Amino acid sequence: MSKTDTSTFESAPTAAPTWFEHLDETVDTILKNDPAARSRLEVILCYPGLHAVMAYRIANVFYKAKSYTLARLISQWARTMTGIEIHPGATIGRRFIIDHGMGVVIGETTEIGNDCFIYQGVTLGAGAEARQGEQSRNTKRHPTLGNGVVVGSGAEIQGAITVSDNARVASGSIVLKDVPPNSTVVGMPGRVIYRDGQRINEKLPDIEAEAIKSLKNRIEVLETLLRQLQGENETNLASDSIKPQEQDKLDWLDGNTESDSKEDPVEVFLQGAGI
Repeated sequence: MSKTDTSTFESAPTAAPTWFEHLDETVDTILKNDPAARSRLEVILCYPGLHAVMAYRIANVFYKAKSYTLARLISQWARTMTGIEIHPGATIGRRFIIDHGMGVVIGETTEIGNDCFIYQGVTLGAGAEARQGEQSRNTKRHPTLGNGVVVGSGAEIQGAITVSDNARVASGSIVLKDVPPNSTVVGMPGRVIYRDGQRINEKLPDIEAEAIKSLKNRIEVLETLLRQLQGENETNLASDSIKPQEQDKLDWLDGNTESDSKEDPVEVFLQGAGI
């Protein structure tokens, strides 16, 4: 073969893997990454995530052939059997693993790269675009996951956003914005706390803490006003005219209760506990 012919051969596109090749390499990946997996037979028979993904690969063939109803029937059968719903219109790369899997939802225009790993309860859903009904039918409305992305259990990634290569989304996070590569996202809404292995030191807003702090400040102002009113009326009120229940409340406002000696739980929360 001439030099020119060799160059042409090497530049030819690689054929897409067959269903059996997908199965083989996915089983190998599960055995490599899951310490609970003991044998290939166990993985093939007992892993619902594998069953759901392989059923998707069949349904996706019919979806691309515009046999939409048949494709949806296959995906719904897989959902009934596994508790995992993958729309046949989604685009999923190689070696995609769903661990445990129950409650996973992957929408129609979702795109997932190679070597991604997600856990149970994950939603790759549409954002506000889904509420537009048929007007958004042929638009991108679900997320795109790059290669090597890991999504923790119960996380939600909403809308046509991109979670870039090798990003990690912590369990329970809600991601509404693009995620840069090699980063870790935590919280509701999701915030990047690590990037390229380094913790981000920039000050991040904490909406919940700010709201609690605002309420605490307002209560302190109201307590001060109440004390002032109490002081103005003390000369006009005899001590025996105040009911015991009311006196207890006034004592609490004046800081005479035992709880005053303890550390303020709101201050503890604002200093970072529980956040």
